[in-house]
Amino acid sequence: METLIGATEKPHTLCLPFPAQGHINPMMQLAKLLHSRGFHITFVNTEFNHRRFLRSKGCDALDGHDGFRFETIPDGLPPSDRDATQDIRALCESTRKNCLAPLVDLVKNKLNSSSDIPQVSCIISDGIMSFGIKAAEELGVPGVQLWTASACGFMGCLHLGELVNRGLVPLKDENCLTNGYLDTVIDWISGMKNLRLKDIPGFIRTTNPNDIMLNFMGEEAYNCLNASAIIFNTFDVLENEVLDAISSKFSIKIYTIGPLSMMLDGEEEEEEDLVQETPLMKSIMRSSSLWKEDSNCLLWLDKKEPNSVLYVNFGSFTVISDQRLKELAWGLVNSNHTFLWIIRPDVVTGYSAILPEGFFDEITKDDRGFLTSWCPQDRVLSHPAIGGFLTHCGWNSMLESLCNGVPMICWPFYADQQTNCRYACDVWRIGVEVDSDAKREKIERIVKELMEGKKTRDMALMYWKGADALNGHENFQFKTIPDGLPPSDRDATQDVPSLCDSLRKNCLVPFLDLVKNKLNSSPEIPLVSCIISDGSMSFGVRAAEELGVPGVQFWTASVCGFMGFLHYHELIKKGSCTP
Repeated sequence: METLIGATEKPHTLCLPFPAQGHINPMMQLAKLLHSRGFHITFVNTEFNHRRFLRSKGCDALDGHDGFRFETIPDGLPPSDRDATQDIRALCESTRKNCLAPLVDLVKNKLNSSSDIPQVSCIISDGIMSFGIKAAEELGVPGVQLWTASACGFMGCLHLGELVNRGLVPLKDENCLTNGYLDTVIDWISGMKNLRLKDIPGFIRTTNPNDIMLNFMGEEAYNCLNASAIIFNTFDVLENEVLDAISSKFSIKIYTIGPLSMMLDGEEEEEEDLVQETPLMKSIMRSSSLWKEDSNCLLWLDKKEPNSVLYVNFGSFTVISDQRLKELAWGLVNSNHTFLWIIRPDVVTGYSAILPEGFFDEITKDDRGFLTSWCPQDRVLSHPAIGGFLTHCGWNSMLESLCNGVPMICWPFYADQQTNCRYACDVWRIGVEVDSDAKREKIERIVKELMEGKKTRDMALMYWKGADALNGHENFQFKTIPDGLPPSDRDATQDVPSLCDSLRKNCLVPFLDLVKNKLNSSPEIPLVSCIISDGSMSFGVRAAEELGVPGVQFWTASVCGFMGFLHYHELIKKGSCTP
């Protein structure tokens, strides 16, 4: 690439993740994709997380390499335990108030004043760090937001303010958490059907009208609408209804480029051919973990039968009570299924994680369990021994599970996890939900249901194939339009007469809207120059006429059949058949 494009002529993108593990991972994946396409990348961590990376990967891991560099800005928080997970509320408040000035200073006085690298030409910031948009405006470059959670979670956050306006939140008191109030139907959010209040992102579960997270997330989601564009780490088939609703309701360009982890798989060899990476640089580019990963679990998995192991991981932030930990431990043991359990040292609220007496005796006598503090999750979920995933429903974890066709036990705790859980269990049907206060008997039953069942596994495999098929081909993309029919059983064969009538009456307008406002307005792809539509969908011909392009019909039946259909009217005129 360097022989074709000079070092100072490359487009230069500054990537700014929110300083938490689940946000850093997708931003790093996006940065690596852009770098493989010839972009110069500056990846900006907070000083606190920069130091954590160095401890995890080694003192020279972030020195960078050709066209990919790391920089830092302060997060504005006072010093803390160097290995501590920072308080998310304090972090959100501090980054919003304190990070704009040092970011602008970094670009103006360091990056743009260097003669060795190109001027910053775009800023991609995390969806909850909208000061990146302000910095881009001040610098006169596009400001793009990467929303690292689900599109359905984004739509939920966009409506937090409306929930407050309607008096539904904050909760009147804590009894609302258990008295059925959270079952209140929410049927007025576009693209999201059959929602209950409990399915909205968990920031609503507060009695404080000044709750930092409730206000912060609602405001940051709306701030995304001021960006040049929003990138979602998802794919259209998975969240098509809510993505269409976002596109139609808000005047913002959106790009779905996920699952990022799957897209990266096809770039690894090409990237290695383009640049010479040090072993440490390869390590950081393939895993942006803030914790040291234990790869011994992979050797243990190698000894297990296919689809025989349940993987258990609550992510990088979730904490649970000591009692929940004990109930989960005995539920796993009593299921008699083999499991790999990731237990962070700080996973239990206020304490170190201490497992119940007798637990290790049960799992070691037949090598039925492996426990560690962190692991390379992408490699674990792609391992053939993994047959299920007990997850907190963080979006990265769910996408990685989907990308490998692994069904899930969904145990949501906060943020967009409640929304993700609802979609996984009720819409996509790739998961089974467990109650937040589930006892060991319930956990045992659900583990057996997932590991011994077939239906959920088949659905997970279907979406895995869909993600692979719809995102693996350059210059080939899939889009959707509504068919105009009411909702039905997703596996049912639609009634053909109703489908024909509905397509003829209802599809022209959304099809034109797709071409005019999505395809032809994108600078990334050429204008539509021809429409080939099915021979029984002639609205495609009318659309082509309106767009001023050739309209071609593809007749999928026989020519003799076509000739027969052409003479239907003549047969009716002659009285040979009755319409």
